[in-house]
Amino acid sequence: MTTPAIAPNAERMSIARVGVVGGGLMGSGIAQVAAQAGIATTLRELSEPLVQRARVNITRSLDKSIEKGKLTADARDAALSRLTTTTRLDDLAACDVVIEAVVEDLDVKNALWRELNVHCAADTVFASNTSSLTIAAMAAASGRPDRLVGLHFFNPVPLMRLVEVVRTLTTSDATFDRAMTLVRQLGKQPVVARDSSGFVVNRLLIPYMLDAIRALENGVGTITDIDAGMQLGAGHPMGPFTLLDFVGLDTVERVAEVMFDEYREQRFAPPPLLRRLVRAGHLGRKAGRGFYDHTVDPPVPSPLAL
Repeated sequence: MTTPAIAPNAERMSIARVGVVGGGLMGSGIAQVAAQAGIATTLRELSEPLVQRARVNITRSLDKSIEKGKLTADARDAALSRLTTTTRLDDLAACDVVIEAVVEDLDVKNALWRELNVHCAADTVFASNTSSLTIAAMAAASGRPDRLVGLHFFNPVPLMRLVEVVRTLTTSDATFDRAMTLVRQLGKQPVVARDSSGFVVNRLLIPYMLDAIRALENGVGTITDIDAGMQLGAGHPMGPFTLLDFVGLDTVERVAEVMFDEYREQRFAPPPLLRRLVRAGHLGRKAGRGFYDHTVDPPVPSPLAL
């Protein structure tokens, strides 16, 4: 059975309905910006408690924007009115684009694509928010390799303007154009990346953060001195250890492992200190401890990381 082609001039058509699968930090952020951009948005999670948690987090994020004078109460209410939450995949059937933001596991993502391919219309575009896996690795499982594209958002999604748009050899021009249209409709800046693990940003950022850990292991400097050096000397908004704690040490380890498997280059290999912290549950700010102890204000270097 063949699927119909996307309508001519689709690249000039705005996106009316977006589906987001996964209501965690990234998924709820993507759903929020879509709803704020005037798009009818359906956010799907696995259970009702997770659905409610995602909606609470989105509401809290919008309320913070009101407190900072960046959003009005009417605009918040309008965004929330465009947001529908569900536990059913078939509620995404009418979406123009469905973005997955689930766990960074290829088997999980591919199982999701196979289910979505059954429920969604033939011309629905599928987009992955993967930060490290290749889009080509999902193409066959999607059942629509010409309509699969990467849309890699950055955390926190409501604040970060960049989205990496990743096309494979099989991604059609119409799909790519529709993806670019959506990114701009969301008020984001697209950059086009080749379909290689890590794309543009993580290909450069992950080795930088891992090198900082190796520098610490080798006694080049302390956590605070290395952070201050990169912040004040290189003009970075935060040092590498502050950034590591912000991103999440388990996330960095997982992305690094995927990239090391892909490239087999030592610069992508997770250092022993990173592995020890992850095994100890010191995952960064979300766990209260990582390279810094975030249970005190201001945070101080964690003894386990010294």
